[in-house]
Amino acid sequence: MRIARFALIPVATLLLAACSSGGGATTSPPATTASAVPSAPAAATRVEVELTDALRMEPAQISVPAGVPVTFVVTNSGATDHEFYLGDEEAQMEHEEEMSMGGMSHDDPAGISLRPGETKELTYTFDAAGQTLAGCHVAGHYGGGMKAAISVEG
Repeated sequence: MRIARFALIPVATLLLAACSSGGGATTSPPATTASAVPSAPAAATRVEVELTDALRMEPAQISVPAGVPVTFVVTNSGATDHEFYLGDEEAQMEHEEEMSMGGMSHDDPAGISLRPGETKELTYTFDAAGQTLAGCHVAGHYGGGMKAAISVEG
């Protein structure tokens, strides 16, 4: 029993020291050091894109960071349906072929379809730096130049 009491004395002393308020007020701010502090994760980047009946995406040149979620806020300002599909030239050609078959769903993780006057959001994370595209694959639109170049920086 006596050993148990002696073992409790250091524990009780540490608890009292940890719970004490310090008693005095300080008037100077705590010292800072030049050590690196991990930064908070980057917030999602938002890019507004307008799809027009002139078969254009505005802006036609877009820069986004790699490894950060990018939310594209896409508005169809035209009177016809449009689409916003992300991918390199090969992916664009594959999607163009799929869309030419008719009856295909326009919405998938890399793309959305928009009715006239509609605004939708598409959030996408580009894994690596490089060049890619956004395109509209409603019949004749991509071939008519309805695309935007995307530069992924990182």
